[in-house]
Amino acid sequence: MAVRRSREEWKIYGNVFDQHTKLVLEKMATQGLFDELESALALGKEANVFIASPGRKSGKDEQIIVKIYRLENANFKKMYDYLKHDPRYMHTKPNKRTTIFAWCQREYRNLLLAREAIRCPTPLGFKANVLVMSMIGDPARQLKDTMPKDPAAFAALVLADMRALWKKGLVHGDLSAFNILDNDEKPVFIDFSQSSPTNAPNAKELLERDLKNVATYFQRLDVPIDVEEEKAKILG
Repeated sequence: MAVRRSREEWKIYGNVFDQHTKLVLEKMATQGLFDELESALALGKEANVFIASPGRKSGKDEQIIVKIYRLENANFKKMYDYLKHDPRYMHTKPNKRTTIFAWCQREYRNLLLAREAIRCPTPLGFKANVLVMSMIGDPARQLKDTMPKDPAAFAALVLADMRALWKKGLVHGDLSAFNILDNDEKPVFIDFSQSSPTNAPNAKELLERDLKNVATYFQRLDVPIDVEEEKAKILG
């Protein structure tokens, strides 16, 4: 079984378990990507995230993450606004399911590329609106909920990862204290669905927004970041 349907807590997630998603989860579980959803981890703007036990074909011994993009109440118009600027997806049809399925595939592809340059979850598989990936830590905490022991050193690592990601051809596009984990005093970037290739027409705009968000967070910890200077370093 992919979902412990007898558990009362699943009811609070409403439309995430529509009939289509249930079938996708069952198929992915049958294929061995994961065994069972064990607990809820996060309720996001567009997706629900669960901790799951690993399946026989996941290649993992420890728990993994199952991210389910909601089909009924996701803001697919906002998703499409990002897709239409991405050279890989600019021909995506502007209907709800096509957009959400492309969005899920996009995060999978972005993670495959990002993991070659920085610390991020390893994508294990996807189907339709469901993405399976490795879990960082047990799990690691979001930067918004913790404070690095050495904020200046942590900020330097974040900026180095942003440079490495851009050099690899990708900009995160939604970087903030919500999407950076602190794993043993090292940053791990997550949530790559809004990430775009650096040749997208809005890539520099996304980069500047990421830098401003990062600078705002570290300013509160008395670590100044010059956005224009860091932008110049990245664009080289």
